[in-house]
Amino acid sequence: MLGLGEAPLSPAADDLIKDSSEATFMQDVIEASREVPVIVDFWATWCGPCKTLGPALEAAVLAAKGKVKMVKVDVDQNQRIAAQLRIQSIPTVYAFWQGQPVDGFQGALPASDLKKFVDKLSAMGGDGGLADALAAAEEMLEQGALADATETFAAILGEEPENPVAYAGLARTHIAAGNLDQAEAFLTAAPAAIAKAKEIEAARAQIELARQAANAGPEAELRAAVAADPSNHQARFDLAVALNAGGKVEEAVDELLDLFRRDREWNDGAARAQLFTIFEALKPQDPIVLKGRRRLSSMIFA
Repeated sequence: MLGLGEAPLSPAADDLIKDSSEATFMQDVIEASREVPVIVDFWATWCGPCKTLGPALEAAVLAAKGKVKMVKVDVDQNQRIAAQLRIQSIPTVYAFWQGQPVDGFQGALPASDLKKFVDKLSAMGGDGGLADALAAAEEMLEQGALADATETFAAILGEEPENPVAYAGLARTHIAAGNLDQAEAFLTAAPAAIAKAKEIEAARAQIELARQAANAGPEAELRAAVAADPSNHQARFDLAVALNAGGKVEEAVDELLDLFRRDREWNDGAARAQLFTIFEALKPQDPIVLKGRRRLSSMIFA
């Protein structure tokens, strides 16, 4: 199993880029393109522009990390294929998907255009199973299979280091294991491009709630304190913390909304701030979030 933060290597270059021939063209291109888009670079050793295009195209393919593959065909050594595909000048590049040519160009292109070409093909092939892998990792995490969830999230990050869902997921495996300091450090080190992503913010909120839970007071005593004195705002706030720590999230939200209704400015607006922390920690479409936000808004704008 991989440790937290570790990830396997991306697909090897020889898995993504290969030389083909008349004998293997069907397998390398036509059949392979039924699984992932395949770019075919028709070139020759004497072709000057080919020496520029080939390496640049290979770099773009490798950067796609398995979403496309590349096959190189020397037209001098494979004249029958060149004739069948009517290659009249080189370099010529064709792209195949589902056994059919779907795009192409002739001549050398700048790196920016090559990236657009590869990105377009990557989109044709879908996400390479990324959504399924994320869903599987989430299920593992929910079931408490932390080692498996860690390995899956890490593998996804190995392919897409700036995937906010996987990055936050890996942090949440730390949280589930009770390693709050490690989770916080991991989130602090998030790439700048995703540091403010909603998934990252949700994980930060979960860390804050987990720290509160560790210091939550006895629920029964706090209920009694609130019942004895409904104006005891601190007891009501502490009760909400205890309820949330015990998994009674909706009840916690109700208590915080009641506190906000009674005194929205108490403790520098602590009730509202705590509500937002809970909302951030949950999924945006969670019924508790939708209902809670609606009720809070009605109070704010009443």
